[in-house]
Amino acid sequence: MARQSRPTVLLTRPLAQGARFAAAVAQRFPDLPIVSAPLLAPVFLSPPLPPVEFAGLILTSETGTQGARRFLADGVALPKRAWCVGDQTAAAATAAGFDAESARGDAAALVALIKVQKARPPLLHLRGRDSRGDIADTLNSAGIETHSAIVYAQEPCDLTPQAQAILAGDAPVIVPLFSPRTAALFAAVPDLNAPLWVVALSPTVAQALANLPVARLVTATKPDAAAMITAMATFFPTNA
Repeated sequence: MARQSRPTVLLTRPLAQGARFAAAVAQRFPDLPIVSAPLLAPVFLSPPLPPVEFAGLILTSETGTQGARRFLADGVALPKRAWCVGDQTAAAATAAGFDAESARGDAAALVALIKVQKARPPLLHLRGRDSRGDIADTLNSAGIETHSAIVYAQEPCDLTPQAQAILAGDAPVIVPLFSPRTAALFAAVPDLNAPLWVVALSPTVAQALANLPVARLVTATKPDAAAMITAMATFFPTNA
C-alpha cells in the first residue's frame, strides 16, 4: 500500500485486552501504525456474595476473572471449577488457579455447555454491570440454580487527543470493535471525518453502529480475536 494512504489501526479496547490484540495485529500487519485509545476502563466492585456454598463459577470475561482474583486475595472462598465463555477467559482463570473449561464461543455457547455437561449447582456468575443477557436467569429457568454478582463496571473514557486527531483527518482508520457498548460509544464520537474501516466482532456489534457512515464494514466469522485479525485481512487482499 502507498505510504501516504496507509491506514492507522485504532484500538478502543480496555488497556490489557487492547495490548494483547495490538501485538497480534503488529505480527500480522507489521507496517500498520497502531494507536490505543480505550473507550472503557474497568472499575472493580466488592459486592457481598450470597451465603451459599457454590459448586462452580461462571466467568464471561477476563475482567470478571480479575474480580475473582480480588475475592481470593480478600480471603473469600470460591469454587475451583470455572466455566468460561472463551479461551482467553479460560486461560486467565487457569492462571488464577481455577480448573477452567472454555465454551469457545459466546454466552449462548456457554449456557449450552453447562447444560450438556450437567454442571453441579449451585453456580455463581461473576459479571460486569453492563453485560448483555442474563445467564443466571437462563440457567435457573433450566433448573440449574445460579446466582450472579456484579464485580466490575466498565466506565466510559474520552478518546485521547491523538485518536481524535486521527479520526478528524482524511486517511483511513481501521477500527476493530469488540462489543455493542463500545460500538455505540464510538458511534457517538464527534468529528469522525476519516474514512472508517470497521471490523465488528459479531452482527450485534455491527448493528450497534446505528447510522454511523463507514467506508468499509466486515464482521468476523467467529467471536474471537483470531477471527477479527482474519476479517481485517480482507481489507488487504494481496496480504490475506
